[in-house]
Amino acid sequence: MSRILITGAADGLGLMAAKLLIADGHKVVLHARNDWRAKEAMTSAPGAENTVSADLSSIKETMALAEKVNKLGEFDAIIHNAGMGYRELRRGNSVDGLPPLLAVNTLAPYILTSLIRLPKRLIYLSSGLHQDGDATLKDLTWDARVWNGYQAYADTKLHNVLIAFAIARRCKKVYANALEPGWVATKMGGPGAPDDLQEAPKTQVWLATSNSAEAMVSGKYFYHKKLHDCLPAASNMVVQEKLLIACERISGVSFPLD
Repeated sequence: MSRILITGAADGLGLMAAKLLIADGHKVVLHARNDWRAKEAMTSAPGAENTVSADLSSIKETMALAEKVNKLGEFDAIIHNAGMGYRELRRGNSVDGLPPLLAVNTLAPYILTSLIRLPKRLIYLSSGLHQDGDATLKDLTWDARVWNGYQAYADTKLHNVLIAFAIARRCKKVYANALEPGWVATKMGGPGAPDDLQEAPKTQVWLATSNSAEAMVSGKYFYHKKLHDCLPAASNMVVQEKLLIACERISGVSFPLD
């Protein structure tokens, strides 16, 4: 039996993964955006151990979430599921003056990875659209570029892979991997998404709990429990380090070395 934290678990793939894990007898802690959503999550996933709440668009709240999680004790796995979608058509501003897509999709998993005691396994949800991400990492905060929701989303999904691969390279005691769940009919994916919704949460559950040799690897990218091609730049140490430096500069939080 494993103890697992899932971010963004009030609905969608996070909630689906939580239900699968609970059904398999694992202890699951659910994260939601606020206390009301956390109560909703507990109602929707009976058997969950606990909930924690924080608005991941806020650096301060994300840092506070890491502190809350550490007070709960050790975890075997963390599934970084929370995210905003490509339908975010305008730049907007978070409480920190950042694009919410960057704050939630990139900085939040970076900060949580940096501040929560490292579990045995880290899983990051990316997307096939990461292939269109900008590996130059120029203007992450969209101060100079004209806002493009699709490009901003693709960029952040590339960032998720870069963070996963960076932690895999730096911290050999952790299995850290990224995956794409497929384009499925969640609130984020939209009703016309063509992939199988029931298959979408299974890879993250498998990576979080399986003792098979195929799952106990690090620095890999998966689709439906199979190794899958990712953008070659994601494996580039220079690009990984460039993102980590940028995230540290923006958030004020340092990434773990080992």
